[in-house]
Amino acid sequence: MTGSGNDFVMLDARVSTPADWTAEDMQAICAQGTGVGADGVVFVGPGSRPGSARMVYFNADGSHAAMCGNAALCSTTLAARLGVAPAAGMDLETDAGTYRSRTTEPGRAELNLAPVDPPAAVTRLQLAPGERQAVLGRVGVPHLVVLVEDVDDLDLMERGRALRFDPALAPEGANINFISNGSGTAESPVWRMRTYERGVEGETLACGTGAVAASCAIVEWGLGQLPVDIQSRSGRVLTIRATKRSGGGGSRYNDVWLVGEGRMVFRGVIT
Repeated sequence: MTGSGNDFVMLDARVSTPADWTAEDMQAICAQGTGVGADGVVFVGPGSRPGSARMVYFNADGSHAAMCGNAALCSTTLAARLGVAPAAGMDLETDAGTYRSRTTEPGRAELNLAPVDPPAAVTRLQLAPGERQAVLGRVGVPHLVVLVEDVDDLDLMERGRALRFDPALAPEGANINFISNGSGTAESPVWRMRTYERGVEGETLACGTGAVAASCAIVEWGLGQLPVDIQSRSGRVLTIRATKRSGGGGSRYNDVWLVGEGRMVFRGVIT
C-alpha cells in the first residue's frame, strides 16, 4: 500500500504476527530490488474492542516505531477492506495511543490524532547556511522541522543524516523534515516537504506525522494558518486540520486531523 508515496508491506495480523518475523526478515522484504521494496512493515488486525483495529509498525531496518501517520491511513483502509472495523469510523490502536480514523473515498482516509504541543527550539543545534530556522515537535515520534529556501536545493542524504544523528537530538534522534514554500496562492499556499526518516536512514516520499509537525511549525513561525497543505516528495498533498487553543499558561493544537492517501497497490503472497 502507499500513503502519498510512503509505501508499506501490509500484513493481516490474523494470519501473520510480528512474532513470526525477525528484523532480518523485515529488512529483506523491504529491500529495493531483491524484496518487495518498502519503507516499513505494518501488521493490521482486530483491536481490543468490537469496531476497533490494531496497527503495529516496523521500519525498513526492522526497528519498531510507535507511530507512522501514512501507515495509519493505509491501516484504516485495509482494516475496512478486511472487515475488521467499519469504514465510516473506527478506533485505530497503535503503540503511541488510540486514534479515531475513517475512510472518506476509495484510496483516501482521515486520522484524528492526539493533541500536539507546539514545537520548540533545540538548544545547541547548529544550523547550516540556507537553513533559516528549526524546531522539534513530537507527533507520536520526534520530528525536526527545518525551514529552507528551496527543498530542491539541498543534499538531503548528507544534511538529513547529520541532523538525524546530531548530539542535540540524542538519544532518540528524529525524523528530519525540510520545508519550503511552494505553489498555491498567497491566501492558500501549498508547502513542500522532504524527509530523511530514521529507521529507513534515507529519504521517504512522504511523512504523515512529519507533515503535522511541519504544519504546527508554520503556524508558530507566523507563516501560515490552519488548515495547511503539504506537498510530499511524490507530488501528492497531505492536508492537516487543527485548532490551536491557549489556556493554563500554554497552548496546544487540538482536534488534529491528517488527511491523505491510503491506497492498495497490489496483493500477493510472500514466499
